[in-house]
Amino acid sequence: MIPILIDTDPGIDDALALLLAWGSSELTVGAITTVAGNVPVDVATTNVLRLLALRRPDPAPVVGEGAPAPLARALLTASGYHGEDGLADLTDWPEPARPAVLLDAISLIVDAARRLQRTLTIVALGPLTNLALALKADAEALSLVGRVVAMGGAVDVPGNVTPEAEFNFHVDPEAAHRVLAAGLSLDLVPLDATRQAVLPRSGMRSALGRAPGHLATRIQAFSERGFRIDHAGGAQGLVLHDPLALAVAVDPTLAEWEWAHLAIGPDGETLRGTGRPNCRVARRVDTDRFLRFFLDRLCPAS
Repeated sequence: MIPILIDTDPGIDDALALLLAWGSSELTVGAITTVAGNVPVDVATTNVLRLLALRRPDPAPVVGEGAPAPLARALLTASGYHGEDGLADLTDWPEPARPAVLLDAISLIVDAARRLQRTLTIVALGPLTNLALALKADAEALSLVGRVVAMGGAVDVPGNVTPEAEFNFHVDPEAAHRVLAAGLSLDLVPLDATRQAVLPRSGMRSALGRAPGHLATRIQAFSERGFRIDHAGGAQGLVLHDPLALAVAVDPTLAEWEWAHLAIGPDGETLRGTGRPNCRVARRVDTDRFLRFFLDRLCPAS
């Protein structure tokens, strides 16, 4: 089993990625850390606790709260897509139990890196602020990590915030720069790949219909906002950005990869450069196989 730490800012597609992780028997999700991005960090933490209470994975991961703002600029959230609360502004989420003391995300990341070393995979689904701060705290520890899979960037396609920049890198380009320059074993899953990972509404309904119950009903409710907005933007379904990153952490063969040297522009642009590659970039996705992978694991029958 692959021990993983998920760094996240839920977010509709982050929530689906977490549920996918808990449905993947190849993984042990030992820790989840939250970061400001789609929503402020305290809201991201609430959403992780909501999802833990909904899914009740066993064993339950430890949860740490991380950076409340990007390294060098004000926070830009994505409430227009995800809702003010990040999970479609549903009014009937139960209030989750909160730990008496929230752990520190940066310490959790560094500790996991030191303990697990090459066996650890870090899956980063939001801005890379926490990873950049962990590098500042203990770069040697982070260098021991076997694999970092990060959803972010727009290499050869338009961005989704500016014509050139993807949201996660646009929110904290300084952090993205630090992570790309750190010499980590980094697999990048950019918009080039994630825009191929489109789930038709009928596919979601069919999968949830095979496992009716509270979990399926809740997934349908919070994902519907994403379907509606993505359809309005011209997609043929829900674009599964973060679930694709989680899926290739489990099975890298779901995508074809290209070694590349990338740099980050001042607004989060992902720029091709020359020199030694600093990451692998997911390119063509085996979309049919990925969608089967996702739907088989999202909502297991009880």
